[in-house]
Amino acid sequence: MAGLGLDLPTFISQLISFLILLALLTFFGYKPIRAMLDQRARKIKESLEREEDTKRKYEQAQLTVQEEIRKAHEQGQDIVIRATQTGREIAEKAEQEAEQEAQAAIKRSRAEAQRERTRAIDELRREFVDTSILAAEKIIEETLDKEKHRSLIEETLKESVTFKES
Repeated sequence: MAGLGLDLPTFISQLISFLILLALLTFFGYKPIRAMLDQRARKIKESLEREEDTKRKYEQAQLTVQEEIRKAHEQGQDIVIRATQTGREIAEKAEQEAEQEAQAAIKRSRAEAQRERTRAIDELRREFVDTSILAAEKIIEETLDKEKHRSLIEETLKESVTFKES
């Protein structure tokens, strides 16, 4: 080794020093640094996994929200359609009830008019009968000639309430 310019005891001492330094650096430097780097890599990996998980949950929540909005929109449309239908049904029912009430009122009015007409005719008949009876009584009381008879009837008719001229 002398030909290479190396002194064996110096080389061995430097080799031993290098190995001791390497062992010390490995034990006190490399392993803690490696452990710290591994721990940091784990934290980064966990953080990325949490981020991925959060992103999936966010996307799922977004899909759920969109589905709920779609369902709410459909329900709103159904409610509007049902409300419109109910409104039409109520309007038709009210129209039918109004028509039935109008028909009933017309029937009542006609019946009332018929009763009034019948009552007026009955009243007129009674009055006419009363007038005829009065005329007959006067005729019977006096036996008259044709002219006298006519004047009595006219006089009786003038006395009658129904045939009075106003």
